[in-house]
Amino acid sequence: MSHLTVPKTFKLYIGGKFPRSESGRVYEVVTAKGDFLANAAKASRKDARDAVVAARSAVSGWSGATGYNRGQVLYRIAELLEGRRAQFVDEIRRSEGASESAASAQVDAAIDVWVWYAGWADKYVQVAGNGNPVSGPYFNVSTPEATGVVAIIAPQAPSLLGLVSVVAPALVSGNTVVVIASETSPLSAITLGEVLATSDVPGGVVNILTGSAAEIAPWLASHADVNALDLAGASDLDWVDLQIAAAETLKRVLPPEVGVASPSVERVTFFTETKTVWHTKGLI
Repeated sequence: MSHLTVPKTFKLYIGGKFPRSESGRVYEVVTAKGDFLANAAKASRKDARDAVVAARSAVSGWSGATGYNRGQVLYRIAELLEGRRAQFVDEIRRSEGASESAASAQVDAAIDVWVWYAGWADKYVQVAGNGNPVSGPYFNVSTPEATGVVAIIAPQAPSLLGLVSVVAPALVSGNTVVVIASETSPLSAITLGEVLATSDVPGGVVNILTGSAAEIAPWLASHADVNALDLAGASDLDWVDLQIAAAETLKRVLPPEVGVASPSVERVTFFTETKTVWHTKGLI
């Protein structure tokens, strides 16, 4: 007797939970050869709004943690990803049509990116902050702080490495994230959501939406409770309109031409705000 194949229908990852799209919509995810792989949830405007609410509620706790603690949490994600390495390799191989070696290399690179950014969590302040020379009996110190909620359009490919390369740096300084995963190859993003749910990452710190970036991105770009926008995967969209919508609510925007070729501390500091404090020099 042959085994019955049960088609999988994956959900979104919002607020540490796995809800269905409120619209009830799904779309087919297929292999590079066009064969059916699974159904993925097609996120709606309401789902995007729910994700922003979850991200906002998590900002104070995540940004309030020490850089050392955030680094430990990010490193734990790398450990868990390593433990499910075979699953990620298989999903990338089938959805992207990659060879076994290419898929393995992508997963290994994604793990390395998590580790690299984890190491910066308690160090970026020393690079981006400073004690400023001023005239007078004052201390003047500038330090970078999280900007808040960052909305991200992840690259279509490579699906896992592209996603990790934009999510990890935004988390380093204490931001929370709403990310639109690769529409064509969302399986590794969904599996990453499962990794996050079993890690030390608090619910709401990372929220993963699947579906059409062209449909969801304008709502995130114009959302007044989103503080920054990363357009890494928006090169095929009308990203100028997205920048205009973001400007109307005073968001800082990282345009698609910046790219995510390699990890960089500049990608961490872009999503920070500099706070400068003056303090008088008192006598002891």
